Amino acid sequence: MDKIIYLIGSLRNPKIPEIGKILRDETGYEVFDDWFAGGPDADDAWKRYEETRGHNYDEALQGFAANHIFEYDYYHLNRASMGILVLPAGKSGHLELGYLIGQGKPGCILLDDVDRWDVMYRLANSVYSDLPSLVERILNYG
Repeated sequence: MDKIIYLIGSLRNPKIPEIGKILRDETGYEVFDDWFAGGPDADDAWKRYEETRGHNYDEALQGFAANHIFEYDYYHLNRASMGILVLPAGKSGHLELGYLIGQGKPGCILLDDVDRWDVMYRLANSVYSDLPSLVERILNYG
């Protein structure tokens, strides 16, 4: 099986590329974080564009732009061997992690705030408060 990490997170989190690089350098895994190139305002720009066209949210989700972006992410989710959700993250990120876990693939969470707990994160294989511990787990996993 290919060793591919789908790095999940927020377009607004400037730490994503740095975390991706560290994971690549220290684990030897392929790390898919190319979605970050869309920039921090990608979702807002898409929303403004669709609203200017007179589309509501449901109509916008059926459009070519949404379909293209969805298929791009979906393709890479399917080829990944594991997922890491970097917090803070929004609804899409949590759905992506849930999808990977539902496929039987390992899914981990890298916390940003260890003071705030959520019991449903038990659905993930593990949670980490620091990147070195996560890297160690990846190296021991496979």
